Amino acid sequence: MEFLAELEGIQTRILRRISDLELSILHEGSTGITDDAESDSDFERALTTEERLSGILRADAVVDFSFKRVPSDYYERTYESRRDILGAASIHHLCKSIVLVNTQAPGDVVDCSDRNFSKYYVVVVQYTARFNAEAVKSFLYTINNGKIPKKRINMRLAPEETSEKLTGYMHNGVTCIGRKTDIPVILDEAIVMLKPDFFWLGGGETDLKLGISSLNL
Repeated sequence: MEFLAELEGIQTRILRRISDLELSILHEGSTGITDDAESDSDFERALTTEERLSGILRADAVVDFSFKRVPSDYYERTYESRRDILGAASIHHLCKSIVLVNTQAPGDVVDCSDRNFSKYYVVVVQYTARFNAEAVKSFLYTINNGKIPKKRINMRLAPEETSEKLTGYMHNGVTCIGRKTDIPVILDEAIVMLKPDFFWLGGGETDLKLGISSLNL
C-alpha cells in the first residue's frame, strides 16, 4: 500500500508540474501593452511546433528533451523499427497520449475546471501496454478520497474531433505539452517506473516525436 501511495503521489506531482508549466506560459503571454501582445501573437503563429514546444519546456527549466522527425510510414512499422528510428531504450519506452472522456460524469461536470474530477483527461500510456480504464478509475477515485462514487467514473476514448478541439493536435500528434485547453494529464505508473526514465511520445504533429524524462514532467 505504501508503494501504491508513493506512485500516486508521483503522478499527482507530475500533473501539478504540467499544470504549473502551462499556467506560467499563459501568464507570460498575458502581460505587456496591446501592440506588443499582438506582435507576440503573430510571432507565436510563425513558430514551428518544435520551436513553440521547446520554448514552453525551456521556460520551465527543462533541458533534457529532444524532438525527432519520423518517416511517413512510421506507424506501419514494427515497434522494434520505431525504437531504432528514435533511438529509444526499448519498445516499452514508446508511448502515446490519448484523450479520455468520462461518460458517466454528473451533469454539472462539463469541462476541466476541477483537475481531480475533470470531464476529460489526457492519459499517457505505453504502446506495449493495454489501456486499463479500471486503473484510471481507481486512480481518480483515490485522489478524490473516495468522495466520488465509482459509478460516476467511466473513462472512454474521446472522439477524434473532441481530442483535436481540446488539445489542438491531430491524431498521432497529441502530446501532453502546450495543449490548446488546460486539460489535465495522467502519466501511467509504468512510465514512471521506466529505466532509463527518458521516453518518447507524440510531439504535436503526426511525424514529430518528443523524447523527455518523466522526472521533468
